[in-house]
Amino acid sequence: MRDGGRISAALEVLAEMEARHKPAHLALKSWGEGARYAGAKDRAFVSGLALDALRRRRSLAWMMGEESDRARVLGTLRLLWGWSVERVAAAAEETHGPGPLTDTELSRLAAPIPLDDAPAPTQGDYPDWVDGSLARVFGEGRGLEGQAMAVRAPVDVRVNSLKSDAEQVLKALAPFHAEALAFPPGAVRIPPPAASERAAPVEAAPAFERGAFEVQDAGSQIAAAAAGDIRGRQVLDFCAGGGGKTLALAAAMANTGQLYAYDADARRLAETVKRSLRAGVRNLQVRSPIDPKALDGLGDRMDLVFVDSPCTGSGTWRRHPDAKWRLTPQQLERRIAEQDAVLAGAAAFVKPGGRLIYVTCSLLAEENEDRVAAFVAAHPDFAAEPVDLAGAERWRTADGFLRLTPRRAGTDGFFVATLRRTR
Repeated sequence: MRDGGRISAALEVLAEMEARHKPAHLALKSWGEGARYAGAKDRAFVSGLALDALRRRRSLAWMMGEESDRARVLGTLRLLWGWSVERVAAAAEETHGPGPLTDTELSRLAAPIPLDDAPAPTQGDYPDWVDGSLARVFGEGRGLEGQAMAVRAPVDVRVNSLKSDAEQVLKALAPFHAEALAFPPGAVRIPPPAASERAAPVEAAPAFERGAFEVQDAGSQIAAAAAGDIRGRQVLDFCAGGGGKTLALAAAMANTGQLYAYDADARRLAETVKRSLRAGVRNLQVRSPIDPKALDGLGDRMDLVFVDSPCTGSGTWRRHPDAKWRLTPQQLERRIAEQDAVLAGAAAFVKPGGRLIYVTCSLLAEENEDRVAAFVAAHPDFAAEPVDLAGAERWRTADGFLRLTPRRAGTDGFFVATLRRTR
Protein backbone atom coordinates (compact mmCIF):
# COMPACT_ATOMS: atom_id res chain seq x y z
CA MET A 1 0.00 0.00 0.00
CA ARG A 2 1.10 3.57 -0.66
CA ASP A 3 0.81 6.26 2.00
CA GLY A 4 -2.41 7.65 0.60
CA GLY A 5 -4.17 4.30 0.86
CA ARG A 6 -2.91 3.81 4.38
CA ILE A 7 -4.25 7.20 5.43
CA SER A 8 -7.64 6.41 3.93
CA ALA A 9 -7.64 3.07 5.74
CA ALA A 10 -7.03 4.78 9.10
CA LEU A 11 -9.96 7.09 8.38
CA GLU A 12 -12.08 4.04 7.55
CA VAL A 13 -11.19 2.45 10.89
CA LEU A 14 -12.07 5.60 12.82
CA ALA A 15 -15.37 5.90 10.96
CA GLU A 16 -16.18 2.26 11.75
CA MET A 17 -15.54 2.88 15.43
CA GLU A 18 -17.84 5.88 15.47
CA ALA A 19 -20.65 4.39 13.40
CA ARG A 20 -20.78 1.00 15.10
CA HIS A 21 -19.42 1.96 18.54
CA LYS A 22 -16.63 -0.56 18.14
CA PRO A 23 -13.50 -0.69 20.31
CA ALA A 24 -10.36 0.16 18.36
CA HIS A 25 -8.96 -3.37 18.30
CA LEU A 26 -12.18 -4.76 16.82
CA ALA A 27 -12.40 -2.03 14.19
CA LEU A 28 -8.77 -2.65 13.23
CA LYS A 29 -9.40 -6.39 13.08
CA SER A 30 -12.45 -5.87 10.86
CA TRP A 31 -10.46 -3.67 8.48
CA GLY A 32 -7.60 -6.17 8.38
CA GLU A 33 -9.92 -9.05 7.52
CA GLY A 34 -11.22 -7.10 4.55
CA ALA A 35 -7.78 -5.91 3.42
CA ARG A 36 -5.95 -9.13 2.61
CA TYR A 37 -3.63 -7.15 0.36
CA ALA A 38 -2.23 -5.24 3.33
CA GLY A 39 1.16 -6.40 4.61
CA ALA A 40 2.49 -6.29 8.15
CA LYS A 41 3.98 -2.82 7.67
CA ASP A 42 0.71 -1.54 6.24
CA ARG A 43 -1.23 -2.84 9.23
CA ALA A 44 1.26 -1.33 11.66
CA PHE A 45 1.01 2.03 9.89
CA VAL A 46 -2.81 2.05 9.85
CA SER A 47 -3.05 0.92 13.47
CA GLY A 48 -0.47 3.43 14.66
CA LEU A 49 -2.08 6.31 12.79
CA ALA A 50 -5.60 5.57 14.02
CA LEU A 51 -4.50 5.09 17.65
CA ASP A 52 -2.30 8.19 17.69
CA ALA A 53 -5.20 10.24 16.32
CA LEU A 54 -7.33 8.88 19.18
CA ARG A 55 -4.67 9.58 21.80
CA ARG A 56 -4.65 13.26 20.84
CA ARG A 57 -8.23 13.53 19.63
CA ARG A 58 -9.11 16.83 21.30
CA SER A 59 -5.81 18.67 21.03
CA LEU A 60 -5.41 17.77 17.35
CA ALA A 61 -8.90 19.05 16.55
CA TRP A 62 -8.09 22.28 18.41
CA MET A 63 -4.80 22.81 16.60
CA MET A 64 -6.38 22.03 13.22
CA GLY A 65 -9.46 24.15 13.95
CA GLU A 66 -11.83 21.36 12.91
CA GLU A 67 -13.65 18.53 14.67
CA SER A 68 -13.23 15.73 12.15
CA ASP A 69 -11.30 12.49 11.82
CA ARG A 70 -9.73 13.80 8.63
CA ALA A 71 -8.35 16.85 10.44
CA ARG A 72 -7.03 14.69 13.28
CA VAL A 73 -5.34 12.18 10.98
CA LEU A 74 -3.73 14.87 8.86
CA GLY A 75 -2.67 16.64 12.06
CA THR A 76 -1.17 13.42 13.40
CA LEU A 77 1.02 13.03 10.34
CA ARG A 78 2.31 16.59 10.49
CA LEU A 79 2.26 17.51 14.18
CA LEU A 80 3.02 14.15 15.81
CA TRP A 81 4.84 12.13 13.18
CA GLY A 82 6.82 15.06 11.82
CA TRP A 83 5.89 14.77 8.15
CA SER A 84 6.40 17.88 6.06
CA VAL A 85 3.35 19.70 4.73
CA GLU A 86 4.45 18.74 1.24
CA ARG A 87 4.59 15.04 2.11
CA VAL A 88 1.13 15.12 3.68
CA ALA A 89 -0.29 16.94 0.67
CA ALA A 90 1.31 14.53 -1.79
CA ALA A 91 0.00 11.46 0.04
CA ALA A 92 -3.51 12.91 0.25
CA GLU A 93 -3.60 13.38 -3.52
CA GLU A 94 -2.54 9.83 -4.36
CA THR A 95 -5.02 7.60 -6.18
CA HIS A 96 -6.33 5.96 -3.01
CA GLY A 97 -5.67 8.93 -0.75
CA PRO A 98 -8.31 10.96 1.12
CA GLY A 99 -8.28 13.79 -1.46
CA PRO A 100 -6.47 17.10 -1.94
CA LEU A 101 -5.89 19.36 1.04
CA THR A 102 -7.96 22.51 1.36
CA ASP A 103 -6.38 25.90 1.79
CA THR A 104 -7.44 25.86 5.45
CA GLU A 105 -5.85 22.45 6.02
CA LEU A 106 -2.62 23.59 4.41
CA SER A 107 -2.65 26.68 6.61
CA ARG A 108 -3.26 24.75 9.83
CA LEU A 109 -0.63 22.14 9.05
CA ALA A 110 1.88 24.91 8.50
CA ALA A 111 0.78 27.00 11.49
CA PRO A 112 -1.42 25.08 13.96
CA ILE A 113 -3.52 26.93 16.53
CA PRO A 114 -1.52 27.04 19.81
CA LEU A 115 -2.81 25.04 22.77
CA ASP A 116 -1.91 27.77 25.28
CA ASP A 117 -5.49 29.02 25.67
CA ALA A 118 -7.15 25.61 25.41
CA PRO A 119 -9.02 24.27 28.47
CA ALA A 120 -7.38 21.50 30.49
CA PRO A 121 -9.45 18.66 28.95
CA THR A 122 -8.30 19.76 25.49
CA GLN A 123 -4.68 20.15 26.50
CA GLY A 124 -4.77 16.80 28.29
CA ASP A 125 -6.96 15.00 25.74
CA TYR A 126 -9.68 13.64 27.98
CA PRO A 127 -13.49 14.07 28.21
CA ASP A 128 -14.95 17.19 29.86
CA TRP A 129 -16.91 15.22 32.43
CA VAL A 130 -13.68 13.71 33.86
CA ASP A 131 -12.11 17.12 34.47
CA GLY A 132 -13.49 17.59 37.97
CA SER A 133 -12.28 14.15 39.03
CA LEU A 134 -8.77 14.75 37.71
CA ALA A 135 -8.71 18.23 39.27
CA ARG A 136 -9.30 16.60 42.68
CA VAL A 137 -6.17 14.52 42.23
CA PHE A 138 -3.81 16.64 40.14
CA GLY A 139 -5.09 20.21 40.48
CA GLU A 140 -3.61 22.60 37.94
CA GLY A 141 -1.29 19.86 36.69
CA ARG A 142 -4.10 17.72 35.31
CA GLY A 143 -3.54 18.88 31.74
CA LEU A 144 0.10 17.83 31.90
CA GLU A 145 -0.86 14.48 33.41
CA GLY A 146 -3.29 13.99 30.54
CA GLN A 147 -0.60 14.82 28.00
CA ALA A 148 1.64 12.13 29.48
CA MET A 149 -1.26 9.69 29.10
CA ALA A 150 -1.56 10.57 25.40
CA VAL A 151 1.79 9.22 24.19
CA ARG A 152 2.80 5.73 23.14
CA ALA A 153 3.77 3.39 25.96
CA PRO A 154 6.91 1.23 26.11
CA VAL A 155 6.84 -2.54 26.45
CA ASP A 156 7.85 -3.57 29.97
CA VAL A 157 8.68 -7.09 31.06
CA ARG A 158 9.21 -8.65 34.48
CA VAL A 159 12.12 -11.03 34.90
CA ASN A 160 10.76 -14.28 36.32
CA SER A 161 13.11 -14.98 39.21
CA LEU A 162 11.79 -18.55 39.42
CA LYS A 163 13.46 -19.37 36.12
CA SER A 164 15.88 -16.65 35.08
CA ASP A 165 17.66 -13.42 35.97
CA ALA A 166 18.01 -9.92 34.52
CA GLU A 167 21.26 -10.66 32.72
CA GLN A 168 19.79 -13.57 30.79
CA VAL A 169 16.60 -11.70 29.90
CA LEU A 170 18.49 -8.61 28.75
CA LYS A 171 20.61 -10.82 26.51
CA ALA A 172 17.51 -12.52 25.08
CA LEU A 173 15.84 -9.16 24.38
CA ALA A 174 18.95 -7.35 23.12
CA PRO A 175 17.58 -7.22 19.53
CA PHE A 176 14.74 -5.05 20.89
CA HIS A 177 17.12 -2.59 22.63
CA ALA A 178 15.92 -3.63 26.07
CA GLU A 179 17.30 -1.91 29.17
CA ALA A 180 17.00 -2.69 32.87
CA LEU A 181 15.03 -0.18 34.93
CA ALA A 182 16.49 1.17 38.15
CA PHE A 183 13.16 0.42 39.85
CA PRO A 184 11.42 -1.90 40.41
CA PRO A 185 14.08 -4.64 40.58
CA GLY A 186 13.70 -7.13 37.76
CA ALA A 187 11.91 -4.73 35.40
CA VAL A 188 13.15 -4.44 31.83
CA ARG A 189 11.94 -1.85 29.34
CA ILE A 190 11.76 -1.83 25.55
CA PRO A 191 11.22 1.63 24.04
CA PRO A 192 7.94 2.36 22.25
CA PRO A 193 8.03 1.72 18.51
CA ALA A 194 8.51 4.42 15.91
CA ALA A 195 5.35 6.13 14.71
CA SER A 196 4.45 3.69 11.93
CA GLU A 197 5.96 0.50 13.31
CA ARG A 198 4.68 -2.42 15.35
CA ALA A 199 5.53 -2.94 19.01
CA ALA A 200 8.39 -5.34 19.67
CA PRO A 201 7.13 -8.96 19.36
CA VAL A 202 8.72 -10.02 22.64
CA GLU A 203 6.37 -12.96 23.17
CA ALA A 204 7.89 -14.58 20.08
CA ALA A 205 11.27 -14.79 21.82
CA PRO A 206 12.26 -18.35 22.84
CA ALA A 207 13.03 -17.05 26.35
CA PHE A 208 9.38 -16.13 26.77
CA GLU A 209 8.25 -19.65 25.94
CA ARG A 210 10.73 -20.93 28.51
CA GLY A 211 9.10 -18.74 31.15
CA ALA A 212 12.09 -16.43 31.64
CA PHE A 213 9.93 -13.31 31.68
CA GLU A 214 6.39 -11.98 31.54
CA VAL A 215 5.10 -8.89 29.74
CA GLN A 216 3.96 -6.56 32.53
CA ASP A 217 3.96 -2.79 32.91
CA ALA A 218 6.43 -1.53 35.51
CA GLY A 219 3.54 0.09 37.40
CA SER A 220 1.83 -3.26 37.70
CA GLN A 221 5.09 -4.76 38.95
CA ILE A 222 5.37 -2.03 41.59
CA ALA A 223 1.79 -2.66 42.70
CA ALA A 224 2.54 -6.35 43.17
CA ALA A 225 5.80 -5.56 44.99
CA ALA A 226 3.78 -3.59 47.55
CA ALA A 227 2.90 -6.99 49.01
CA GLY A 228 6.38 -6.96 50.55
CA ASP A 229 8.07 -10.07 51.93
CA ILE A 230 5.44 -12.80 51.59
CA ARG A 231 7.65 -15.86 51.50
CA GLY A 232 6.05 -18.70 53.44
CA ARG A 233 2.77 -16.80 53.80
CA GLN A 234 -0.85 -17.59 52.97
CA VAL A 235 -1.85 -15.28 50.11
CA LEU A 236 -5.11 -14.91 48.17
CA ASP A 237 -5.21 -13.07 44.87
CA PHE A 238 -8.93 -12.29 44.95
CA CYS A 239 -9.29 -10.79 41.45
CA ALA A 240 -6.62 -12.81 39.65
CA GLY A 241 -7.90 -12.23 36.12
CA GLY A 242 -5.33 -13.35 33.57
CA GLY A 243 -2.71 -13.83 36.26
CA GLY A 244 -0.16 -11.07 35.70
CA LYS A 245 0.05 -10.00 39.34
CA THR A 246 -0.57 -13.58 40.49
CA LEU A 247 2.68 -14.64 38.85
CA ALA A 248 4.51 -11.65 40.31
CA LEU A 249 3.27 -12.63 43.79
CA ALA A 250 4.33 -16.24 43.18
CA ALA A 251 7.84 -15.14 42.25
CA ALA A 252 8.03 -13.01 45.39
CA MET A 253 7.01 -16.05 47.42
CA ALA A 254 9.77 -18.16 45.76
CA ASN A 255 7.43 -21.16 45.65
CA THR A 256 7.02 -21.14 49.43
CA GLY A 257 3.82 -20.77 51.43
CA GLN A 258 0.52 -21.07 49.60
CA LEU A 259 -0.91 -18.81 46.92
CA TYR A 260 -4.57 -18.97 45.93
CA ALA A 261 -5.93 -17.39 42.73
CA TYR A 262 -9.62 -16.59 42.42
CA ASP A 263 -11.69 -14.52 40.03
CA ALA A 264 -15.41 -14.02 39.64
CA ASP A 265 -15.01 -14.78 35.91
CA ALA A 266 -13.94 -18.41 35.56
CA ARG A 267 -12.94 -17.93 31.91
CA ARG A 268 -10.14 -15.55 32.82
CA LEU A 269 -8.56 -18.09 35.16
CA ALA A 270 -7.78 -20.44 32.28
CA GLU A 271 -4.99 -18.10 31.21
CA THR A 272 -3.66 -18.01 34.77
CA VAL A 273 -3.26 -21.78 34.74
CA LYS A 274 -1.34 -21.76 31.44
CA ARG A 275 0.92 -18.92 32.46
CA SER A 276 1.72 -20.41 35.87
CA LEU A 277 2.84 -23.68 34.28
CA ARG A 278 5.17 -21.84 31.91
CA ALA A 279 6.52 -19.73 34.77
CA GLY A 280 7.38 -22.72 36.96
CA VAL A 281 4.99 -21.83 39.79
CA ARG A 282 4.51 -24.71 42.23
CA ASN A 283 2.69 -23.15 45.19
CA LEU A 284 -0.47 -22.00 43.39
CA GLN A 285 -4.01 -23.26 43.80
CA VAL A 286 -6.52 -21.88 41.32
CA ARG A 287 -9.99 -21.65 42.84
CA SER A 288 -12.74 -21.36 40.21
CA PRO A 289 -16.13 -19.74 40.88
CA ILE A 290 -17.69 -22.63 38.98
CA ASP A 291 -17.40 -24.42 42.32
CA PRO A 292 -19.74 -22.60 44.75
CA LYS A 293 -17.50 -23.78 47.60
CA ALA A 294 -14.27 -22.66 45.94
CA LEU A 295 -13.21 -20.42 48.82
CA ASP A 296 -14.55 -22.49 51.68
CA GLY A 297 -12.04 -22.87 54.48
CA LEU A 298 -10.05 -19.75 53.62
CA GLY A 299 -12.00 -17.29 55.76
CA ASP A 300 -9.95 -15.39 58.39
CA ARG A 301 -6.81 -17.31 57.35
CA MET A 302 -4.94 -15.15 54.87
CA ASP A 303 -1.84 -13.19 55.77
CA LEU A 304 -2.49 -11.15 52.63
CA VAL A 305 -5.46 -10.68 50.35
CA PHE A 306 -4.52 -8.90 47.14
CA VAL A 307 -7.34 -7.10 45.36
CA ASP A 308 -6.56 -5.94 41.83
CA SER A 309 -10.00 -4.41 41.53
CA PRO A 310 -12.13 -3.99 38.43
CA CYS A 311 -12.01 -0.32 37.44
CA THR A 312 -12.41 2.14 34.58
CA GLY A 313 -8.86 1.49 33.40
CA SER A 314 -8.17 5.21 33.11
CA GLY A 315 -4.57 4.54 34.06
CA THR A 316 -4.07 2.60 30.83
CA TRP A 317 -5.36 5.24 28.42
CA ARG A 318 -2.02 5.53 26.65
CA ARG A 319 -2.31 1.84 25.69
CA HIS A 320 -6.07 1.91 25.01
CA PRO A 321 -6.78 5.46 23.85
CA ASP A 322 -10.28 4.71 22.58
CA ALA A 323 -11.32 3.68 26.10
CA LYS A 324 -11.23 7.26 27.42
CA TRP A 325 -13.69 8.43 24.78
CA ARG A 326 -16.05 5.49 25.44
CA LEU A 327 -16.04 5.87 29.23
CA THR A 328 -19.28 7.30 30.68
CA PRO A 329 -20.38 8.52 34.13
CA GLN A 330 -22.74 5.55 34.28
CA GLN A 331 -19.85 3.13 33.75
CA LEU A 332 -17.92 4.81 36.54
CA GLU A 333 -20.87 4.39 38.89
CA ARG A 334 -21.07 0.69 38.06
CA ARG A 335 -17.38 0.25 38.71
CA ILE A 336 -17.68 2.00 42.08
CA ALA A 337 -20.42 -0.43 43.13
CA GLU A 338 -18.31 -3.38 42.01
CA GLN A 339 -15.29 -2.08 43.92
CA ASP A 340 -17.26 -1.75 47.15
CA ALA A 341 -18.60 -5.27 46.73
CA VAL A 342 -15.17 -6.73 45.94
CA LEU A 343 -13.54 -5.08 48.96
CA ALA A 344 -16.31 -6.27 51.26
CA GLY A 345 -15.99 -9.81 49.92
CA ALA A 346 -12.21 -9.86 50.17
CA ALA A 347 -12.19 -8.63 53.76
CA ALA A 348 -13.69 -11.91 54.99
CA PHE A 349 -10.49 -13.79 54.17
CA VAL A 350 -7.99 -11.55 55.99
CA LYS A 351 -6.86 -12.92 59.34
CA PRO A 352 -6.50 -10.61 62.37
CA GLY A 353 -3.25 -8.71 61.87
CA GLY A 354 -3.23 -9.54 58.16
CA ARG A 355 -3.30 -7.12 55.26
CA LEU A 356 -5.59 -6.32 52.38
CA ILE A 357 -3.91 -4.56 49.44
CA TYR A 358 -6.28 -2.63 47.17
CA VAL A 359 -5.06 -1.81 43.66
CA THR A 360 -6.65 -0.10 40.68
CA CYS A 361 -5.29 1.04 37.33
CA SER A 362 -7.36 4.20 37.68
CA LEU A 363 -6.50 7.89 38.05
CA LEU A 364 -9.84 8.81 39.61
CA ALA A 365 -10.22 9.48 43.34
CA GLU A 366 -13.76 8.12 43.18
CA GLU A 367 -12.29 4.67 42.54
CA ASN A 368 -9.32 5.07 44.85
CA GLU A 369 -9.28 7.24 47.99
CA ASP A 370 -13.09 7.37 48.14
CA ARG A 371 -13.40 3.60 48.06
CA VAL A 372 -10.80 3.13 50.78
CA ALA A 373 -12.58 5.69 52.97
CA ALA A 374 -15.94 4.02 52.39
CA PHE A 375 -14.49 0.59 53.19
CA VAL A 376 -12.84 1.69 56.43
CA ALA A 377 -16.05 3.43 57.51
CA ALA A 378 -17.99 0.20 56.95
CA HIS A 379 -15.29 -2.06 58.44
CA PRO A 380 -14.00 -0.60 61.72
CA ASP A 381 -11.74 -3.62 62.21
CA PHE A 382 -9.59 -2.38 59.29
CA ALA A 383 -7.31 0.65 59.17
CA ALA A 384 -5.34 2.15 56.30
CA GLU A 385 -1.59 2.29 56.77
CA PRO A 386 1.21 3.69 54.59
CA VAL A 387 2.33 1.48 51.73
CA ASP A 388 5.72 0.15 52.84
CA LEU A 389 7.81 -0.29 49.72
CA ALA A 390 11.42 0.88 49.69
CA GLY A 391 12.19 2.85 46.57
CA ALA A 392 8.59 3.93 46.00
CA GLU A 393 8.41 6.64 48.67
CA ARG A 394 8.53 9.43 46.07
CA TRP A 395 5.15 8.32 44.74
CA ARG A 396 3.46 8.07 48.12
CA THR A 397 0.58 10.47 48.73
CA ALA A 398 0.04 12.49 51.89
CA ASP A 399 -2.29 9.72 53.08
CA GLY A 400 0.32 7.02 52.56
CA PHE A 401 -1.11 5.54 49.36
CA LEU A 402 0.90 4.98 46.19
CA ARG A 403 -0.07 6.88 43.06
CA LEU A 404 1.80 6.11 39.85
CA THR A 405 1.31 7.95 36.56
CA PRO A 406 3.21 8.16 33.27
CA ARG A 407 4.28 11.72 34.09
CA ARG A 408 5.47 10.99 37.63
CA ALA A 409 6.68 7.41 37.47
CA GLY A 410 6.99 6.59 33.76
CA THR A 411 4.43 3.80 34.20
CA ASP A 412 0.76 3.25 33.58
CA GLY A 413 -1.51 4.86 36.15
CA PHE A 414 -1.91 2.83 39.35
CA PHE A 415 -3.25 3.35 42.86
CA VAL A 416 -2.19 1.14 45.77
CA ALA A 417 -3.54 1.14 49.34
CA THR A 418 -2.66 -1.08 52.30
CA LEU A 419 -5.40 -1.95 54.81
CA ARG A 420 -4.55 -3.78 58.03
CA ARG A 421 -7.07 -5.86 59.94
CA THR A 422 -6.58 -4.68 63.50
CA ARG A 423 -8.66 -7.29 65.30
